[in-house]
Amino acid sequence: MYILGWDVDFGHMEAVNLISSPKYSEKQIGYLAVTLMLTENSELLRLVVNSMRKDLDDPNEIHNCLALHAIANIGGREMAESLANDVQRLLVSGRSSPFVKKKAALCLLRLFRKHQDVLHAQEWASKVLIMMDDHDLGVTLAVTTLVLALAQQFPEAYIGCVTEAINRMHKIVIEKEYSPDYVYYKVPVPWLQVKLLRLLQYYPPPEDRSLRSRLTNVLQTIINNAQDIPKNVQHNNAQNAVLFEAINLAIHLDPESEIVTQAAVLLSRFISSKETNIRYLGLETMTHLAGFAYSLDAIKKHQETIIQSLKDKDISVRRRALDLLYSMCDATNSRVIVSELLHYLTIADFAIREEMVLKIAILTEKFADDYSWYVDVILQLITIAGDHVSAEVWYRVVQIVTNIEDLQVYAARTVLNALKSPTCHENSLKVGGYILGEFGHLIANDPGCSPLEQFMALHSKFGMCTVATRALLLTTYLKFVNLFPEIKDEIIRVFKQYCYVLDVELQQRACEYLAIVTQPTDDLLQTVCEEMPPFPERESALLSRLQKKVHDTEDKRTWNIGGKDANKETPVARKTDRRRSTIKSSESLNLQSGGFTAGNGTSAANAGGGLDDLLGLADPMGPQINLDLFYNRLVIGTSGVLHEDQNIQIGIKSEYHNHLGRLAVFYGNKSMATIQNLDTSIQAGPESKITLVQPIASSIPPATQYHQMYNVECVNVLTDAPSLLVEYDIGGQPIHLSIRLPLVLTKFMSPVELSATDFFSRWRQIGGPPRENQVIFKSRGVIVVQKAKEILTGLHFGVLEGVDPNPNNLVGASIYSSIECGKVGCLLRLEPNLEQEMYRLTIRTTNDAVTAALTAQCEHSLQAEY
Repeated sequence: MYILGWDVDFGHMEAVNLISSPKYSEKQIGYLAVTLMLTENSELLRLVVNSMRKDLDDPNEIHNCLALHAIANIGGREMAESLANDVQRLLVSGRSSPFVKKKAALCLLRLFRKHQDVLHAQEWASKVLIMMDDHDLGVTLAVTTLVLALAQQFPEAYIGCVTEAINRMHKIVIEKEYSPDYVYYKVPVPWLQVKLLRLLQYYPPPEDRSLRSRLTNVLQTIINNAQDIPKNVQHNNAQNAVLFEAINLAIHLDPESEIVTQAAVLLSRFISSKETNIRYLGLETMTHLAGFAYSLDAIKKHQETIIQSLKDKDISVRRRALDLLYSMCDATNSRVIVSELLHYLTIADFAIREEMVLKIAILTEKFADDYSWYVDVILQLITIAGDHVSAEVWYRVVQIVTNIEDLQVYAARTVLNALKSPTCHENSLKVGGYILGEFGHLIANDPGCSPLEQFMALHSKFGMCTVATRALLLTTYLKFVNLFPEIKDEIIRVFKQYCYVLDVELQQRACEYLAIVTQPTDDLLQTVCEEMPPFPERESALLSRLQKKVHDTEDKRTWNIGGKDANKETPVARKTDRRRSTIKSSESLNLQSGGFTAGNGTSAANAGGGLDDLLGLADPMGPQINLDLFYNRLVIGTSGVLHEDQNIQIGIKSEYHNHLGRLAVFYGNKSMATIQNLDTSIQAGPESKITLVQPIASSIPPATQYHQMYNVECVNVLTDAPSLLVEYDIGGQPIHLSIRLPLVLTKFMSPVELSATDFFSRWRQIGGPPRENQVIFKSRGVIVVQKAKEILTGLHFGVLEGVDPNPNNLVGASIYSSIECGKVGCLLRLEPNLEQEMYRLTIRTTNDAVTAALTAQCEHSLQAEY
């Protein structure tokens, strides 16, 4: 009856009474009936809790197991609250048989997954972890399964599992200490090995050298054993299950290690395997590698094979190939990968089309060196994918076109051509309606782009689209009346026609818009149709949309699909970064003052030459150092020394793109004593947001250099430079430093090339004060025009040649980017008076605050000492 789906509403009390029977046969039937007929919310369960507790305390292991089965199957909240401690006590009891311990561990796992808040799992940690070293491998497997779930929820409480897991793996793989009963096709306890290897991925690499050595030895042995492919299918499956988990752990520990290099060779073989499961695992593991590898060259070698996997007969393999292409894409191969994905999109399964659309849109935006290519790809994407293109995609196109002034003409011309196509999709119509409404006037004088032709291109599709799109187009028509008064009569006829439609939204818009355009003056129309301001820069909504489509499994993922950028903020990455951060020799700064160049945490003396020669320590106090000189050089440069004294040398290396930046701060110990209790922080105003992404060790040995990394975001107009606060102890003496960081608004400017015509056209458009500021000031010494040009270039101005008739005058253009201000056009004219040794500086920008701050910065840099 139960199997057929009928509710069994009789015999409940009889079943409850049978549980209390001393006879095994009656007790078994009673437990079976209870688990089948009672739900976890049944009131009758209260009657059996005491009977279950008695059976858990019974010396008869059969009675223990019957109770454990019932608790796990029913899993009610009240049962968990009452019996969880009894089950845990049964697990760690020395009197319990291995048979009972295994069931107790799995019963606790079931209760934990259903009612995490009820179980006091953190209090059991020490007792449960001891069980991982049980002599019975079945118990170890069951307990490890439990610990794997608990460690994901309480990593700090269960950190002791790292030592236990490494020691157990060493016994199995190296010492071969296991029972023959647990050997599965020549592979010892593969299920336990897989769980132990996965468990270690939830923790950073161990600090203890002996443990690290043991773990490395285990992983190397697993890799070596996998060089030969077994002929037996079951043997091959078991070996590969352990191998892939070992590779994932090796990537987690150090993606640049020799083991990972060997694993990459194996993975290249696996992605070409005839076995579907092997191809799937090979592609997934290679995606993991792409998320952490310093270089993607080893993966790019197999780009053609990966692209071919998109056409695999198994959809799960096609999904993994898509994930890998998405993760391995960078500036060098983005166009090839995007082109291949667009080509495949036409024949892709409907189940993965939306995911493909999101990934193509994200990659195109991320690696677009030419935004005209971005517009072309997105319109092509909308045409191919059609209804699978989510609203977030065309929203993002509109944001980018609005924020990038140089793209607006091309975008308007391109969408107009797309609208004239008979196969134009509704999403293209939405993009075209918005862009032409905002920027159609920029192409109105081009052949085939007249106001009437723009209107007809949109209105010809008006009757075939949804109500939401029609509403958007009515708003576009209102903007057309403001931009193109010559087509006002045609648009009024449309408004009058839709004043009487049944849809309330369209009717209301048409009536309100008609009232606006028929006003005696255009004041209200111009106010309503003011140009849209730039959108604030924020994380693309496409990324959050894509993350919603990634379904997690029972075990938490230790990495994310999407390459290195997607894995910067993973919990494991953050924990790993707390280890001592040393820089590779290729990243070492060649700092001029003192010549400190040691990397990898090695002694500078060993890097070549004597210690005194490298660090300039012949004089303990060193020469007098002009810190303002360092600051001025870094304002117009990207790397160099920021601060130096007899103890420490601090340097920076930076890169910026639009409103984002990345800053590496290097600390070199010049003394013979260890720098201890090192603590650093950055004090910045609300105009910028500075986030620490890679901390630094708290101590620096003599003649050693470490570094830390920051991400920088420009929020508004930068007026004051942030301060770097450094505190440390050396020789028992506390040192406190406050250093200006050369983080000024020009760092977030991008040089622009303009013709003379374009420059003077924009110069006149901006106009005079307050968007113009002019200052006359004295030069520090003899004016050298070439030096002034180099300073302006360092301030990220594009110095324009042949614009000013006076060859000594300098003219520049740039774009300042910030989250709140968006894109701000900046123009400069510098007129040096060589005889009087004076400058006249004129700045014009589209933002009053930027004009004032930029004038002050340029004046300071032109007067500064270098």
